[in-house]
Amino acid sequence: MTLTQPFFQHALLAGTAIAAAAGLIGYFLVLRAQVFTGDALSHVAFTGALAALAIGVDPRLGLFVATIGVALLLGVLGRRGRPDDVAIGNVFSWILGLGVFFLTVYTTSRSAVNGNAGVSVLFGSIFGLSTSQAVTAAVIAGLVCVAVVIVARPLLFASIDEAVAAARGVPVRLLGFAFLALVGACAAVATQAVGSLLILGLLAAPAGAAQRLTDRPYRALALSAGLAILEMWAGLALSSTVPKVPPSFGILAAATAVFATAVIVGPRRMPAGAAR
Repeated sequence: MTLTQPFFQHALLAGTAIAAAAGLIGYFLVLRAQVFTGDALSHVAFTGALAALAIGVDPRLGLFVATIGVALLLGVLGRRGRPDDVAIGNVFSWILGLGVFFLTVYTTSRSAVNGNAGVSVLFGSIFGLSTSQAVTAAVIAGLVCVAVVIVARPLLFASIDEAVAAARGVPVRLLGFAFLALVGACAAVATQAVGSLLILGLLAAPAGAAQRLTDRPYRALALSAGLAILEMWAGLALSSTVPKVPPSFGILAAATAVFATAVIVGPRRMPAGAAR
């Protein structure tokens, strides 16, 4: 039975925690109209992992250093730790250029035996996680979840009305940097599940569906995490049942289906932070 197989148990452990983190982070990305930031950091994940592979170190090191470092850089370039599209676009193009460079270095300096590593970075390898890798991913994603819950209240205030929050003494700029660092960490750990090319779907789709189904912030936050977890489970189940279906495709197919259903059956709700 598939459920008793170690590879599926590892994927379920890591995937559940990663999905919860992505759902929580994604809610605030949508609320703060910062989805483009998540898109940019997904490409940073690709570049960071390839850089680590090119120099012969664990790609996870490159993932976290690059995504968190660039996320904080975006905060420096933005107002009150909240980068605008111009800053993100410039960093985005620079990172893509670096990605091409490191891809060339990696493919020309490493043997063909390691060729699958680059594909894993792009499309994820959640069924290939070892016990230690699954536990590490689950712990990191769990810490991201705890951090989001801790800062949820002031971050929600700052996201809805930044000026009033600042006037009330909320450390808006510090919260902006903290949130960006959490987005970076989430992007890095989620790369193992769905790959750097598809992270945005896991971040945006559950949150977008949740905001169309309820206008209560905390209910939407919980719903976003819950939907992400269910979509992760559905994708893993589909892939294990139909081996020709990659897990990343199954996960994102489920996320897209849920989002489409929410658009059809749910009233259109404008995120509080989107009307800027």
